[in-house]
Amino acid sequence: MPDPIMYQEDMFVWLAPGEPEVFLTPAELQAKLEAILADQADLPRDLQKFSTLSAQASHLMQTACELTLKPGETLQWYAVRLEK
Repeated sequence: MPDPIMYQEDMFVWLAPGEPEVFLTPAELQAKLEAILADQADLPRDLQKFSTLSAQASHLMQTACELTLKPGETLQWYAVRLEK
């Protein structure tokens, strides 16, 4: 059985075109994705089935690591574990 710590997401690294990488907590990533999705007129088909921004952002966090806003402009995020 896999170690449950393998599935813990302490932080995420956020990559956006033309911006430096940023480390975000899961709550910060959720908020950032919600804000971006709120501005999108044409959502990917797999997100259209969710009725709230919160549910859409959660689905993205759990099932994807990138979102294409328009051709050539893709946002990416990756789970990372920071050791003390």
